[in-house]
Amino acid sequence: MSSIAYYRISSDGQSIESQRQALAHGRTFDREFSDEGVSGGVPAARRPEFARLLEYVREGDTVHVYAVDRLGRDALDVQSTVRSLLERGVAVNVHGLGLIGKGVGELILAVLAQVADMERSRINERTTAGRLAARASLEATGKTHRGKESLGRPQAANPAEVLSWKTANDASIKQTAERFRISVTSVKRYMAAT
Repeated sequence: MSSIAYYRISSDGQSIESQRQALAHGRTFDREFSDEGVSGGVPAARRPEFARLLEYVREGDTVHVYAVDRLGRDALDVQSTVRSLLERGVAVNVHGLGLIGKGVGELILAVLAQVADMERSRINERTTAGRLAARASLEATGKTHRGKESLGRPQAANPAEVLSWKTANDASIKQTAERFRISVTSVKRYMAAT
């Protein structure tokens, strides 16, 4: 009977360490699986590490997760994932909630998964509203509602300056990237845009 931890973070800028510390509390895990940079909108079985977890678990094992939304923000996916594990004889322990069992545990999980699903919809609504406000402000004032001069991420460097230096110095893409402290991909993107 293995004790297994599963962690998921949505963006590469985040870390699983807070989830790991919260789940640990004197507990050690036989195996840990983590999907990093994977949206909760991706069905659990399609995530690389969760798919490996599904291949690894056996009857009598316990899967520990930090929160319901680590399994997914889609209520149906969360419910079917947990139900599938329970039917295989695998226990699911959600931090702060405890072991999820059939019956009342599944009902509580269904409610929590629905709340997570609603929150995902609200995040999408807020993101869309922010984008629309930024576009409207950019068109009206030349700057977004947050004072930026364009939508999206600011460029790592001035493309014209980068390409001018590259040409003047007959430099390679790698040398140009090092000179401006930008990625090789950025230099290639600037070159492709001309």
